[in-house]
Amino acid sequence: MEKNAIFKEIVNDDRFLKEKEFIQHGSTSVYEHSIYVATTCVKIARKFNIKVDENALIKGALLHDYFLYDWHVSDKSHRLHGFTHPRASWRNAKRDFGLNKVEENMILSHMFPMGPKIPMHKESWLLTIADKYCATREIIENILYKILPNRS
Repeated sequence: MEKNAIFKEIVNDDRFLKEKEFIQHGSTSVYEHSIYVATTCVKIARKFNIKVDENALIKGALLHDYFLYDWHVSDKSHRLHGFTHPRASWRNAKRDFGLNKVEENMILSHMFPMGPKIPMHKESWLLTIADKYCATREIIENILYKILPNRS
């Protein structure tokens, strides 16, 4: 994916760069995961010639996990992270970057069917699928690295 203006603006923003401080899956940071998910969304849309608002797709995907805390830390507020982080991410993203209706639905519904929000746009469905694919791959790679640490 060529780096468009929205992508560059967000990934270089000091507020978004805070995601580097938090681990998402295995040894993958939230920052790395967010970029992986955004690029995967665009690749899927292009491969299958799905007409989408590419700027909204990239922005929503980059900000889908913009919760800005370490969910691995034992804290009562993190206990239901899988269910609650979409709303925290949405609040933070809306505050720091502004969101349109498609981007809002993308962020709020990306954990479907675990969460109550239903993806209502093509971009939302692409994010939901890409996020699960990327998370699964990150987790499997981490397990394989632990089992086979010297693999090339």
